[in-house]
Amino acid sequence: MAMLGLVVFLIVLFFAISAPLFANYEEEAIKQNVYEKFAPPSSEHILGMDSYGRDLFARIIFGARLSLLISLSTVGASLVIGCLLGSLCAYYGGWLDAITMRIVDIFLALPMTLMAVTVVAALGTSTANLIIALTISMVPPFVRIVRSAVLQVKGSDYIEAALAYGTKDMRIILTHVLPNAIGPIIVQATLNLASVLLSVAALGFIGLGVPSPQPEWGTMLAESKAQMRYQPWQVIIPGIAIAVTVLSINLIGDGLRDALDPKLKN
Repeated sequence: MAMLGLVVFLIVLFFAISAPLFANYEEEAIKQNVYEKFAPPSSEHILGMDSYGRDLFARIIFGARLSLLISLSTVGASLVIGCLLGSLCAYYGGWLDAITMRIVDIFLALPMTLMAVTVVAALGTSTANLIIALTISMVPPFVRIVRSAVLQVKGSDYIEAALAYGTKDMRIILTHVLPNAIGPIIVQATLNLASVLLSVAALGFIGLGVPSPQPEWGTMLAESKAQMRYQPWQVIIPGIAIAVTVLSINLIGDGLRDALDPKLKN
């Protein structure tokens, strides 16, 4: 199942990266043509046209590019910040660990999407603000996971040997601690990627995501919900895109968890 998820995700990634080869962004994904609105799927427009006369296939593949870009940027930024804070808290402990963990607990008490809604409402709707909002909401889980993973390897013999050799703390963290605690961190990053993708779509659906006319799957759902009864493909197509992509990422995450968790190998 993990390999199936990987194949599906690679297909989505391929269309996202090579989207300009299949459609013109300005002419097909952005430009409105009122004479062709609600046109059903045909040989010329394989997924039909939306309520503004824009090609749905073009918007889906360019939406995949934007959704994955936001999701990967968010997970990457939160992973870097979470690794830094979590490893420092676990390595040094004391007041730094106590204060940081209490702040993390406060953030974890709020749902990720609600936290993102609050930040976006304060900063305004834009792609950059959406990434900032989701990164803020994603850092606390990474801090917890990294701290837990680092605590498991902190007392290992090779860490004691590096300390006895006089290696600097930051070098120990970067070259000895984090590489040996990378398993659960990778699994958490993969599973969080699916969560972020859903949050991007949810924020777009309620009007706090990527501003229109930029193609984004959640925004496309919001624009087409009024036509659900008479042009159902307007809603079904972006909904399937979200569901398939999130499912493929979750399958990859489950496979990585089974492969990297030593308890599951025994």
